[in-house]
Amino acid sequence: MRRLFQRFSRFIVITVTVAIAVTSGHIVSAQVATPLPLASLKSVSVPEPDNLSDFIKDKVAAIALGKALFWDMQLGSDGLQSCASCHFHAGTDNRSKNQINPGFLRVNTDGSPNPDTTFDVGGAPNYQLKPEDYPFHKLSNPNDPTTVVADSNDVTSSQGVFNTEFVAVTPGKAVDRVKPLPDTVFNVVGTNVRRVEPRNTATTIDAVFNFRNFWDGSAQNIFNGVNAFGLRDPNAEVVKANTPSQLEFVKIRLKNSSLASQAVAPPLNSFEISANGRTFEEIGDKFGAIDRKSHSAAKGKKLPRKLGKKLLPLRPLGKQIVHPEDSVLGAESRWPQPGLQTASYEQLIANAFKPEWWQSDRSIQVDANGQRTFIARRDRSDETKEYTLMEYNFSLLFGLAIQMYESTLVSDDTPLDRFLDGDTTALTDQQQRGKQLFEGKAACLTCHHGAELTSASVNFVSKQRIQSLNQVFFDNGFFNIGVRPSLEDPGVGSNDPFGNPLSESRLAQQGKFEQLLGEAPNVTVPSDSRILNDGAFKTPGLRNVELTAPYFHNGGQLTLKQVVEFYNRGGDFRQQSALAPLGLTEAEQDDLVAFLKALTDERVRLEKAPFDHPQLFIPNGHPGDTTSVTNDGTGKATDDFQEIPPVGRNGGNGTPNFLELR
Repeated sequence: MRRLFQRFSRFIVITVTVAIAVTSGHIVSAQVATPLPLASLKSVSVPEPDNLSDFIKDKVAAIALGKALFWDMQLGSDGLQSCASCHFHAGTDNRSKNQINPGFLRVNTDGSPNPDTTFDVGGAPNYQLKPEDYPFHKLSNPNDPTTVVADSNDVTSSQGVFNTEFVAVTPGKAVDRVKPLPDTVFNVVGTNVRRVEPRNTATTIDAVFNFRNFWDGSAQNIFNGVNAFGLRDPNAEVVKANTPSQLEFVKIRLKNSSLASQAVAPPLNSFEISANGRTFEEIGDKFGAIDRKSHSAAKGKKLPRKLGKKLLPLRPLGKQIVHPEDSVLGAESRWPQPGLQTASYEQLIANAFKPEWWQSDRSIQVDANGQRTFIARRDRSDETKEYTLMEYNFSLLFGLAIQMYESTLVSDDTPLDRFLDGDTTALTDQQQRGKQLFEGKAACLTCHHGAELTSASVNFVSKQRIQSLNQVFFDNGFFNIGVRPSLEDPGVGSNDPFGNPLSESRLAQQGKFEQLLGEAPNVTVPSDSRILNDGAFKTPGLRNVELTAPYFHNGGQLTLKQVVEFYNRGGDFRQQSALAPLGLTEAEQDDLVAFLKALTDERVRLEKAPFDHPQLFIPNGHPGDTTSVTNDGTGKATDDFQEIPPVGRNGGNGTPNFLELR
């Protein structure tokens, strides 16, 4: 069966039913999907919810709000971490010091957490990565997966915040009041260093075309206005003002809004941006003491409201210079002073959103038991928490604004796009040979097809969410290609915080698909069927892949040549892989690498509009090394900061690729 799946998984092409002969000689039915031909990304409409106008009053204003929120360092509990802190280079992260997680997502065979806390690469946090550290799975012969000479389950990812406990927001202040907590993993000789996420940072560019976001697909296509989990969270509600004095709790759903679902997770995450407990109530012990990337959700709703209390009165981008020729924010720039001319986020929200989601003369009061009441006058009691409508709905406003901004980050002007639009000189002869391999012998088109170069796209998945072969089922766009053993990170084989499978195939098998995803499944999944989703991850789009090293969900490959060698040998852990060896010659591998470099949009490389941005200061490891850092007096290591200068619509020189910094 595994050999059968390997053979036909390379020919997943819109829904068809085919007859496949298995080795026993009988005929079985398989429902697979036909890969879409390559096409210019200019031919694809940017997905958006059909009810967007119910929420957004002015799209231009919403994009401006989203860009300010995305780049604003005031978002973090430390007043330093922004969304952009991990997505400033081609939508990803090029930092190379203190960027290793030792394997926090490892599980036992029963799925219970079994985090690895031992650093293989560098031996300790605050390590400066080197080219010779890669690949993490080393072979003496890159064409033979049996010739292993070294192996590590470490992950190259992004440093975030220190381990702290939230105490309080001080309105008008960018830095939260926090209590430092000991960190038993991310420390150098007892001094805390910044924590590092357990999955490689994926690009935000072209992410609008993904049906689900995050490597494990946990950011749902339907946005519920509160967290990443869409209809999976039965308690997710926002408040609508039917009139300024008449409020009601409502459940909302915005389809094709996975970017909004994704956006509201990092501000809750105590590895990425937030102190522990700053926001809505924790899930408890669902994931043990370890925050999983994209799983920082909760059942309550305190986080967005507290975050709203903090950000709303602040000057947008108050710590950062905005270029006067910024393609979105230039007219609002206070150059050479930091920030925007608009004095608070409250005004930016009022400009962008319909008033029923932020304007009311009533407040929402929440008591210690979670009981919510609409009140006309605040009592400011210590026994309750009180929120304006704008504060209470801040997760809705934040998520949709970020989605509006990220929806503009479309890289549709690559050499491939120009070639497919009719410019026959856009690709070199070598790149054209690589394109033929991509579409043929190398079988890349199986998973990386269509204009979006991914089978995980809205365009493709919305037609068929589950695929099957001989009663073996898997989520469309999610594959286990043998990068690492499944128990090191189950990927889409994990559960959500409510105990339900992230895998849509498993939801269909359990009869929960329609309830939790809002529509009927495209196939019937019998209860005794085999599901191939453990260790499977979302197929990424490939535009700008030249700029987004290191590669795969574990960040374990440094170069495109290493990636091509990985596919050529059929993966590193072939007993669980959906791949088969390719048999490419060295010359063919070089041709394929050349083609992948034809997927770079030079506007992304040079940070031209729409990829221009405000100034940003990012923590870049700590002065010292793995054996010694400087304590700042509170138990934390001092930071080493790198400035990313502001860039206007005409771009600049870009930032160096990963490990080109030294």
